[in-house]
Amino acid sequence: MDKTYVPVHLRTPLQRSLHKMRDSRQLLLLILPCFVYYVMFAYVPMYGISVAFMDYRPFLGFSGSEWVGMKHIQRFFTDTYSFALVRNTFLLNFYDLLFGFTFTIVFALIVNEIRQARIKKIFQTITYMPHFISIVVVVGMLKNFLNPDGGLIFSILHRFGMPRQDLFIFAEYFRFMYVASGIWQGVGWGAIIYYAAFAGIDPELYDAAVIDGANKLQQIIHITLACVLPTIIILFILRTGSLLSVGFDKAFLMQTATTYSTSDVISTYVYRSGLAGSQFSYATAVGLFNSVVNLLFLLAANYGAKKFSGTGLF
Repeated sequence: MDKTYVPVHLRTPLQRSLHKMRDSRQLLLLILPCFVYYVMFAYVPMYGISVAFMDYRPFLGFSGSEWVGMKHIQRFFTDTYSFALVRNTFLLNFYDLLFGFTFTIVFALIVNEIRQARIKKIFQTITYMPHFISIVVVVGMLKNFLNPDGGLIFSILHRFGMPRQDLFIFAEYFRFMYVASGIWQGVGWGAIIYYAAFAGIDPELYDAAVIDGANKLQQIIHITLACVLPTIIILFILRTGSLLSVGFDKAFLMQTATTYSTSDVISTYVYRSGLAGSQFSYATAVGLFNSVVNLLFLLAANYGAKKFSGTGLF
């Protein structure tokens, strides 16, 4: 017997952890590249947050730039334009959550009811293909389809009485076009995780429901939705954690000078003030504020979900 052997019940927590790591060293090697990736590209760059608390000058670096504390964050809060930025960012994400998230669930339920496997697979493939289209191409397609001079969608709208006008110059249409195009591009891809959840439901539950006299709608509500409810809650919490995060590329490509009142969001403002305006510290402070608020939304959503349903991320 090995004289260094120590019974499990006599080992310290550190010894038990080291023993588990030694037994799982092959699995740990598999996740090592992923671990290194996140350390190098997610955690190490977090040191750049310090730029938000200094008057950063690229030629002076971190050590040579002057520390100013909360100056830039206070500047953002006292700026009258900051409320419009937060409002636009929140509303775009709220509408996308309200309509996009809900429509994805409904869409997945509809596709799940298709009984012909071949048709079902073809429909799934067609609907998630737009996810792989570049945002630049999507916005280009949107502009071509809504072109008042012969665009496909606009020609149909014109037959119903809409006057010929460029919808991209009207602020009141921006949110609808942004959310609708996002639903078209993401609904098929977003439904994939629900397809996987549906596949794990025991078919005997539906057979028992049929014997009890439940119709199709009752089966969907009391079996399908009930079984995938934890998945829906987890995805909802994750989406809630990004209520103040709007992708820069799509908003920037769609906005015009006449639509700033509804299209200017925090990410486009950070681009203009940080890169175009060379206000690196101010842009970092605004981005830090955005991240902190998203974290608070995530924690609040997780707390509410655990309190009322018992399901949460942590």
